[in-house]
Amino acid sequence: MRIEAILDLPSMPLASPSYPKGPYRFVDREYMVITYETDPEIVRRQLPEPLEPASSPLVHYEWIKMPDSSGFGSYTESGLVIPCHFRGEEMNFVSQMYLDDDPPITAGREIWGFPKKYAHPKLEIVKDTLTGTLAYAGQLVATGTMAYKHESMAGNGQSTTATLSKTATNLKLIPGVDGRPAVCQLVAYNLTEITVKGSWSGPGRLHLIPHVNAPVADLPVRRIVGAHHYIADLTLPYGRVLYDYLRQ
Repeated sequence: MRIEAILDLPSMPLASPSYPKGPYRFVDREYMVITYETDPEIVRRQLPEPLEPASSPLVHYEWIKMPDSSGFGSYTESGLVIPCHFRGEEMNFVSQMYLDDDPPITAGREIWGFPKKYAHPKLEIVKDTLTGTLAYAGQLVATGTMAYKHESMAGNGQSTTATLSKTATNLKLIPGVDGRPAVCQLVAYNLTEITVKGSWSGPGRLHLIPHVNAPVADLPVRRIVGAHHYIADLTLPYGRVLYDYLRQ
């Protein structure tokens, strides 16, 4: 294979790339997000500098079902997102992510630095309850429940679109062949081409169980603030570097 063909590959391995080139389109992406208060000192420890905590110690626990994802197929993920600030801008730090499909794990880690690990999340409707679960290594580590479509969000989806459009940031850490960091960056991205198809609020509950390799319970639930269920089409584009630790 010639050098120009090598440089045009979207990903490894050469014989069968793990994922195609982006951007990546998602259709009927379904979210259940339970927002809660936790301990402020724990939030500070979980945020990498130079990110700063938001004024309130909030955490968004997410389940996301993605039945139609270009290049990735159908999968579900679950994890923790921490509101924060970077040089005065409000954004979300993606702290932990667990999902059940290899291509988005590989692409997420290699391109944007998503903290993805393989696990078994599920989001489903059980009678009158929207129910999310997360199992890791055969053990249940998270359960979230929300009353199903109790209250439709007012307006035309602008509030939900603003939520989806908010800047998110990941800590991208990739070691070199010598074991030292070859890439160490805060990477930011913004979802685009968003069409909200439905949005509902209502009561929710969240139960987190300690696990050494899926430590979602390290950010304990102190008070449930609210729950949000929504469905949208959107595009995940490439990102940008906010902060390069190796060049500071």
